[in-house]
Amino acid sequence: MLNWNQLLNGQRRKDKHGLGSTVLSANGRIELERDYDRILFATPTRRMGDKTQVFPLERNDSVRNRLTHSHEVSSLARSIGIRLAFDYRREIFGDDSDPNLERCVPALLAAIGLAHDLGNPPFGHQGEKAIQNWFRHNEEKVFGSKNHIDSRDFINFDGNAQTFRLVTRLQILNDSYGLNLTYATLASMIKYPVSSIEAKGLGWKKAGYFLSEQQIIEDVWQQTGLSQGIRHPFTYIMEACDDIAYTILDAEDIVKKDIASFSDIVDHLTHMNPDDDVTLSVLNGAKAKNKEFKNAGLSPKELNDVSMQMFRVYAISAMVSAILETLVADIKDIMQGASKANYNLLEHSKAADFCKAMREFDYIHGYRHKSVLELELRGNNYISGIMDMLWQGIAGEGLFSQYAFNRISENYRRIYQDSEMSENYRKAQLLADAVSGMTDSYLIYLHDELKALNG
Repeated sequence: MLNWNQLLNGQRRKDKHGLGSTVLSANGRIELERDYDRILFATPTRRMGDKTQVFPLERNDSVRNRLTHSHEVSSLARSIGIRLAFDYRREIFGDDSDPNLERCVPALLAAIGLAHDLGNPPFGHQGEKAIQNWFRHNEEKVFGSKNHIDSRDFINFDGNAQTFRLVTRLQILNDSYGLNLTYATLASMIKYPVSSIEAKGLGWKKAGYFLSEQQIIEDVWQQTGLSQGIRHPFTYIMEACDDIAYTILDAEDIVKKDIASFSDIVDHLTHMNPDDDVTLSVLNGAKAKNKEFKNAGLSPKELNDVSMQMFRVYAISAMVSAILETLVADIKDIMQGASKANYNLLEHSKAADFCKAMREFDYIHGYRHKSVLELELRGNNYISGIMDMLWQGIAGEGLFSQYAFNRISENYRRIYQDSEMSENYRKAQLLADAVSGMTDSYLIYLHDELKALNG
């Protein structure tokens, strides 16, 4: 049985090992509130402002990037945290009388919402696929043989595992503790609590950490009462908020780019879910507002935009209510660690059919649109090309190799040299660290710079 006192553990790994900072910077904040601030001020967070959410190389500032997406997920998660701490305190936390519950729960959920995509590479999920494909095609060259155990982390490269590595390893000052976040925050960031070796055998679709962070993971589990295959309860909430953000807000961006219209969403949902209560409730509210707006003398473009904004309001409200209802109903199983692998709050809620229909709308009208596919292809080619050239720098000899190696972050190179993993694993990880840490525009810039020099 999981225990909230352990799950909300505000201790830090650095403190546990007797290396805690003597700088008095709390300023009245509890430890879990400090985590949000550490993540907010971290360099990788700012870099997300130049990383793709859905539309690569997007010039329209009103269309979301990875940073705005993360802020929205964080806001949704924090709002749910406030509801849990105040409105559902007894149902979720039982008789826990921690006086800081109202502060630490929203803060923790806001922090993991903000951090959840920090490790995602340039060009969105296409970037993950490009990295996976490069390692798959170059497995023998990098690891010495096919099906080498060291290759699994990279052939199955995932932004979630890279996020955990980034906050625990890569954001280094003068030690090896990264951002030195609390155990509670680290535990709730682990979306897939299995390694690439055990993931499929235990029924998980992805791995949530690299073998290089295995000892850190085990330390986090020990301090929070978790174990392999058991998620932190707040991880389910963060995942659900991410699902809301990309199903509803990606649709809003699709309309913003004039790829589809509010009417297209109405037609799609009416066709897909004619009898679904959540769908009908959202559509009835949004259509009523659309009718009001038609009498306000708005242009067709304005009418489309404001109607979509109201659709977003009704949709998010309905989905959040469904999440809370499902969490309250299933919290006992979650706290007992009885939830099945890949259990998802939204998929088990009354908003499941609505969410599924919205995903299909996003896929048809957005993700498979010609402009998106064209730019994803360009991004794939840039990533493949720069990985070829950086690998020369990591594994090769000669003047160009030296130059390319020195263009990798000095911080990443130091961590590479200090790693205790095998030589081939270390080299592969340095390459993955370097590429995933780049922004869209910087990757293109560095690609063109190296290509011009690689005669």
